[in-house]
Amino acid sequence: MLTKLKKIDIEILGIMLLFMAASTLIVRSATYGDPEYLNYDIKTLVFYGLGFAVMLCVMLFDYRILVKGSLVIYGVGILSLIAVFFLGSEINGAKGWFRVGGFLVQPAEFVKLAIIIVVAYFLQKREGNPLKLFTDVIPIGVIVFVPFLLVMMQPDLGNAVIYVIILLGMFWIGNIKLAHVLMSLALIGAGLVLFLFLFNTYNENIKTYLEDHDKEHWYQRINTFVNPEQASSDQSYQVRNSMIAIGSGSLTGDGYMKGNSKNKRFIPFAYSDSIFVVIGEEFGFVGASVLLLLYFLLIYRMILIAIQCRDISGSYIIVGIVSMFVFQIFENVGMLIGMMPLTGITLPFISYGGSSLLINMVCVGIVLSIKAHQNSYTTA
Repeated sequence: MLTKLKKIDIEILGIMLLFMAASTLIVRSATYGDPEYLNYDIKTLVFYGLGFAVMLCVMLFDYRILVKGSLVIYGVGILSLIAVFFLGSEINGAKGWFRVGGFLVQPAEFVKLAIIIVVAYFLQKREGNPLKLFTDVIPIGVIVFVPFLLVMMQPDLGNAVIYVIILLGMFWIGNIKLAHVLMSLALIGAGLVLFLFLFNTYNENIKTYLEDHDKEHWYQRINTFVNPEQASSDQSYQVRNSMIAIGSGSLTGDGYMKGNSKNKRFIPFAYSDSIFVVIGEEFGFVGASVLLLLYFLLIYRMILIAIQCRDISGSYIIVGIVSMFVFQIFENVGMLIGMMPLTGITLPFISYGGSSLLINMVCVGIVLSIKAHQNSYTTA
């Protein structure tokens, strides 16, 4: 055990500690003075304490056992997504959480990791050889499509899209053929064009249907992004105010605990999905850049471990985790500056939320496990 602990990546550990400090301080600023979110900063510290314990335990655990049991892990994930329809709680229009005591558990977060592990399991069987369309690409695509469909039905567009991004990233490193890539891009492009055409052609019908089924927020988010000039002030409220708040931070920001974005009257969910607004307003361009630099260093360290990994399944797992983190960062920041559509994606390691933080810490623990167990790897 001590031998494995000595192999911990000090750079990644240091970055995690910086994330903990930053998240706690920013969540405190975003919720200060609001009795509805009392002690969220303390809860963040508790989540991080638990997260570090889990991360170290996962590091000591041989990740190859997870790969061998990937089908069981995947099955548990699918069952949890089905169970949430019957036993889950609805929050913000999506039925995707289990209430466990005073905490909320989101199975869609766990399924991200399950997808990464099961896709790595199938890809490593090819041993780096080019993937075949009918025996590799399509079956693995179906495996990811099942949870994608279940999560879309909740509805949770953000996590569903992350599943697709993970698949694409792992396909790419898994040696997918260029012809299959071009075919996929053509299908995605055609599907996007068709969606935009149908959305604009039947705009009123879609709006009426979603309103009748209590899914109006879906229409508002999509329409605000597709047709910003047509969106009402209410529909573009969050994006507009987010851009104003981030812009007001200028170079160095207004100062810690001095921004107005923490008040939910101006920015909804400033402690979770919109927490980057608080960073931009209170710490300005410099503060936002430092945070993005920390993300870059984390991703850089993970990629180095993947390159040095002698077990191909370990490399695939890291690429899946990196794909997930990169997209979540890009989407969360992009949606708050008008570049991407609004989704419920949190900012990794910074936004308040127990389920997402714990899963992210487990992912980091698996990366550390991959590094710690390389000396015990054999090709036999």
